[in-house]
Amino acid sequence: MLILRPIHHQTLRAAPLAEPRVPVSFNTGTARIFDGIDDSRIGKTPLSSGSPGVLDTLDRLDKLDTPAAPQKTGPAAIATGRAIRYERPMQDMPTANPWLAAVDPSPIGETRRWVLGRSFPDDKPLIDLAQAVPGFPPALELRRHLGERLLDPAAHGYTPILGLAELREAYAAHLSGFYRAPISASEVGITSGCNQAFCLAVMSLAQAGDQVILPRPHYFNHDMWMRMQGIEPVPLDFRPGSGAVPSPEDAARLIGPRTRAIVLVTPNNPTGAVYPAATLRAFHDLARARGIALILDETYKDFLPEGERPHDLFDDPDWRRTVIHLYSFSKVFALTGYRVGAVTAGTAMMTEIEKAMDCVSICPPRIGQEAALYGLAHLMPWARGNTRALGARADALQAGLARSNRWRLVSIGAYFAYVEHPFDGRSSIEVSRALADRKNLLTIPGEMFGKGQDRFVRLAFANVADDRIAPVLDRLERFTL
Repeated sequence: MLILRPIHHQTLRAAPLAEPRVPVSFNTGTARIFDGIDDSRIGKTPLSSGSPGVLDTLDRLDKLDTPAAPQKTGPAAIATGRAIRYERPMQDMPTANPWLAAVDPSPIGETRRWVLGRSFPDDKPLIDLAQAVPGFPPALELRRHLGERLLDPAAHGYTPILGLAELREAYAAHLSGFYRAPISASEVGITSGCNQAFCLAVMSLAQAGDQVILPRPHYFNHDMWMRMQGIEPVPLDFRPGSGAVPSPEDAARLIGPRTRAIVLVTPNNPTGAVYPAATLRAFHDLARARGIALILDETYKDFLPEGERPHDLFDDPDWRRTVIHLYSFSKVFALTGYRVGAVTAGTAMMTEIEKAMDCVSICPPRIGQEAALYGLAHLMPWARGNTRALGARADALQAGLARSNRWRLVSIGAYFAYVEHPFDGRSSIEVSRALADRKNLLTIPGEMFGKGQDRFVRLAFANVADDRIAPVLDRLERFTL
């Protein structure tokens, strides 16, 4: 059963680690969290430093669970295995949260800078395969509806914290119909996009020092958020030949005393892989048996073949003990700038999520909720038409890659194709940057989705017009380093 853990301010608590891991920067230095507490190591572990005056020792340790033990004094301490307190030294100016400062910026901004300020010829325009955005605007009837709603003075105030009651009812009914299982409005909450739904779910489950199993390659915002909170993402790599689908057996070997959840995204970002129903069931049963959560992000569920139920997890009357489900309205209704998503969980977990939601955004954006409500009521046929068109585009890309003797398709689905590049000994960042420079193709290198992904490149084809698929394939085939 899921256990909600309170956040204890000014303390870090975790079980011992088997080896040093989770780099934590402290001001301008970096310390590693060590296994247990060994007095012989305290005060003798240097911090890496790029500038003078950086703390070079960890020499304050408050053994809160052994009050009789003498306390060491000094400017800082970072450790695990027991509750500890740390304090910052005197400084001339505020410094950033060290967990936040240790996280690299979003890859989307980095790749955008590769083409910033450039102009492109008409015969070889830039083709953007980087960001996952729909290749079409919201339906015209939706835009007209929202124009009318904006004239209503009552449509501009706060909504309830977890969203408009009528939207929660409509979304619960949508889920119940899609999964053919009863889900109530009290078990869903509307959020400011699916990213926020993930952040709220993780915040409600885990605290600094905990671990969450995250398949690799991972959606980078998931990894970034956990590191910002001091939560350790534990990578779960897919096996060769698996089509980028992770193994529940491999995940079982990663579960330890600090594990709080397993995260799955299907259809996957970045790989596009669609996880089989049997695989999802196996992950669910594993999580339930070990008393941890299964966070299931199905942002792209609407791009599966029509009428296909992706899993039967909601058939289980006890799903609320294990499953936290995430969703986005952004892709299905082309509402990426509206920031509207959803989270589904048992009512006890929703109570905790509501507390966090109140603090971070008061309520989801009203206009996004109005758009989602209209979409659920009127636009599902329109959305299914877009799904069929996107499926045809994916088929064309897949067929073209199958003819290539250089680029190998690992997996494809929904918005994405994950491909292995043909350049031995060259990093994916080098390959993607050269594709932008020489072929005017903007892609995301695999390394930005986790370590060990230097042989792969993600192609986000959803926003690429059908007549651009052939030029994409041609440019890839002609590209050399």
